[in-house]
Amino acid sequence: MSTEETSRFVRLRVELVLEVADGDAVTGAALRHLADDPEVPDEERTQAQSAVTEDTAEALAYLVDPFALVSEVPGVELQQASWSSERIDYDPDSPDWDLDDDDVQEDEDEHGSAGIG
Repeated sequence: MSTEETSRFVRLRVELVLEVADGDAVTGAALRHLADDPEVPDEERTQAQSAVTEDTAEALAYLVDPFALVSEVPGVELQQASWSSERIDYDPDSPDWDLDDDDVQEDEDEHGSAGIG
């Protein structure tokens, strides 16, 4: 049997490129989120507040919740999640950012030719 037929686990990869139009708003939201989270220990909260104040990408990492992305999907239960954020140089015209090419390549890898599935 193939892995697809035997495994109930699926790895879902999502890549987002966000333009931060108002870094202060992102930082402020992350600081409020940290202040309101009772599960964050005080020592960790202080370090996190420093990190989100210094780096908008870090602030976004505190605001994005993978569980929230799938919590309303029927029939699935999130087993593990990891995510990160980083500042990048983004050129939408660059072939490096043509996400459709990645999909076509994966289709070719999985099915022998693009578009069959």
